[in-house]
Amino acid sequence: MSAVYDVKDLVIDLYTPTVSVRAVDGAGFHVDAGETLAIVGESGSGKTVMTLGPLGLLPEGVAVDLRGQASADGQNILDLSPRDLSALRGGFFGVIFQDPMSALNPMLKIGPQLAEQARRFQGLSAEAARKEAVSLLARSGIPDPEDRFDRYPHELSGGMLQRAMIALALAARPRVLIADEPTTALDATVQAQILALIRQIQKEDGIAVILITHDIGAVSVLADRVMVLYAGQVAEEGPALDVLTDPVHPYTRGLLASVPDFRSENATGTREIPGLPPNQARLAAGCRFAERCDRVQPACHKRRPALVAVHRGSDPRRVACPVVLAEEVIAHG
Repeated sequence: MSAVYDVKDLVIDLYTPTVSVRAVDGAGFHVDAGETLAIVGESGSGKTVMTLGPLGLLPEGVAVDLRGQASADGQNILDLSPRDLSALRGGFFGVIFQDPMSALNPMLKIGPQLAEQARRFQGLSAEAARKEAVSLLARSGIPDPEDRFDRYPHELSGGMLQRAMIALALAARPRVLIADEPTTALDATVQAQILALIRQIQKEDGIAVILITHDIGAVSVLADRVMVLYAGQVAEEGPALDVLTDPVHPYTRGLLASVPDFRSENATGTREIPGLPPNQARLAAGCRFAERCDRVQPACHKRRPALVAVHRGSDPRRVACPVVLAEEVIAHG
């Protein structure tokens, strides 16, 4: 199956008047139709920049330099003009932002915002667009959608706002749905409802989903594959079940060890990863995780580890760790 969205060798530099940062350094990923890819990592690891940067959705006021390839249905979107990118972005990608108010205009009622999106990308009449907007609100689990159509964003609760954001993301009938921390600031019950809604939509529409999150619970619910990002580079990538139950890279192990297991009666607490992520304005040679790794070897400081397939689990796993790769050579000859 060919990828509906495929990013390769992506490098993103961010510039401000005082500093430049290598936010993404040679990372890549792909996602197929009907598949959910979860991109995980600590805050500042580059998850959102890597995913939204090629779409031109980074915050204003920061100069951006992008290199590499980002193909949507075989077309490199990094070569598109701003106008062509805007047209493709609206119809091909739907984005659920972590703050709905950043995407919903607080001065306009919710329904007309959805209807305008449907008219623009589906070519509907005004009457048909209104019906589509009401239908999207209902599908997103918003009660009394006719009434909510005429409400302003500030009149809805946080959970209802996030559902309205999902409805807006679906208004253009996208082929790829990007969910950027979709359950941030929601209580546990609403979080579960939002995740169930995204999973239901994916199954019904067969769209690709990219989940950007640091919530391992959300990953276990939604993801088919997991990519672990650290300091702008891919540390590990593989099937979600394999990565969550048998992590290979020391950083992945540290992330999972820091998650409390409330199901275990013998839980002994969590273990934090020591130290801090590297300063991406002054990156050293070698493995980015070396300064925090409990298995570090002298070779880890000398050169950047390649992302190589290893023999773990049911499906191919890729890991960027010289220590793990050395163990694989010994184990498999």
